[in-house]
Amino acid sequence: MARRAGQSTARLRKAERVGNRHVLAGHVDGGDRMILTGPEIVASTAKGKIVISPFEPEQVNPNSYNVRLGRTLLTYDTDVIDAHAPNPTRTTTMDPDGFVLQPGELYLGHTMEEVGSDYYVPLLFGRSSVGRLGLFVEITAPIGDIGFHGQWTLMLAPVRPLRVYPGMKIGQIMFFRSYGDIELYSGKYQQASGPQESRYWRDTTKLVTT
Repeated sequence: MARRAGQSTARLRKAERVGNRHVLAGHVDGGDRMILTGPEIVASTAKGKIVISPFEPEQVNPNSYNVRLGRTLLTYDTDVIDAHAPNPTRTTTMDPDGFVLQPGELYLGHTMEEVGSDYYVPLLFGRSSVGRLGLFVEITAPIGDIGFHGQWTLMLAPVRPLRVYPGMKIGQIMFFRSYGDIELYSGKYQQASGPQESRYWRDTTKLVTT
């Protein structure tokens, strides 16, 4: 049965406000930067240092946690995507029979799980079994930010037609210890639910010519 793990919001290190930023002082656990093992992931969720919801013990790997594909897919509904402007999208909700991804199209999916940590750096990679089906899961952005909490958007690109299913194990998240003061993420994708289209346009200002 699924249970919610890592609910505690207790801070185990001194926190301070720097302007509008939330900074945690000191590195984590005093060790070298390294990957958490499966048992340490379980222990860290119990301590509230990692949040995974829902949490399933059988999805714990020797040094990662398996995440599953959610039901919703987004595709851009325009011939030309504009990096400096919002772009229209089309939503597909998969049923248990799955959905066939087509080459030449970018699909934005999402994890079923909400995953985050205020203490560790999360990295999401496609599972090797999924890669052997010809599916790229995270094209350029495997690194998560410390302090992000929510469902992760997946950038899915197949090399040939491929049927995928909601709930299939699509990727695995690893957690790395960090070193130095931590500035918690508070960006535009915080608390994401479902796939999130690019909001790159919020980071840019168009040049105005006269």
